[in-house]
Amino acid sequence: MNDWVEKIGIVSSVALPLFNIPLIFRLVKRKSAEDFSVAWAVGVWVCIILMTPQALRSEDIAFRAFGVVNILFFSVVVFLIVKYRSRS
Repeated sequence: MNDWVEKIGIVSSVALPLFNIPLIFRLVKRKSAEDFSVAWAVGVWVCIILMTPQALRSEDIAFRAFGVVNILFFSVVVFLIVKYRSRS
């Protein structure tokens, strides 16, 4: 039983941050981030950065996978939000 639970956890931990991809495409297509708060984006990103060392140290492969994929994709989101908000 634990084997399939672990596999589902790993797949889900990688899949969850992939939902940032449509957001990234939307930001790039519109070249605008007016409906996003920079404080929110940076606040979430800082929390992700602070969680990442523990994710990397963890023996739980699902948590490690989530930590790596999440920091990569959300960093792109924050970069685009700051980029487009600073232009306006």
